Amino acid sequence: MNSASAKSSESGSPKSSPIPIVFVVDDDISVRESLEALIRFVGWQPETFASAEEFLARSRPLAPSCLVLDVSLPELNGLELQKLIAPDRIDMPIIFITAQRDETIRSRVLGQGATACLFKPFSDAALSDAVNAALE
Repeated sequence: MNSASAKSSESGSPKSSPIPIVFVVDDDISVRESLEALIRFVGWQPETFASAEEFLARSRPLAPSCLVLDVSLPELNGLELQKLIAPDRIDMPIIFITAQRDETIRSRVLGQGATACLFKPFSDAALSDAVNAALE
């Protein structure tokens, strides 16, 4: 019996850690649907929202999580949502996505604590890498 088997036998079955939740907030349904499919394919649990207000209505998760957040949202935009949740959800990294190829926006969101800022269209690998880094 190898040491891994011995440890498993001594402590019973190993506990599985909860599947990380990747929240997506984007007002474009095609973006939400494609990101939901990618996130599920990679093995995380996706939850999508059409607005910042919908996201705020959801209770805080117990599982590890991160937020993929569009900069441009109606009503409460992504930058405003980041400011609003940052003090209470320091354990939830934010990855911004935006169609505006503006380095000023990227610098601003990264300076305010976002872990990444991706310009649309971005590759599946770019998003997957950003989420992996955020969840580490």
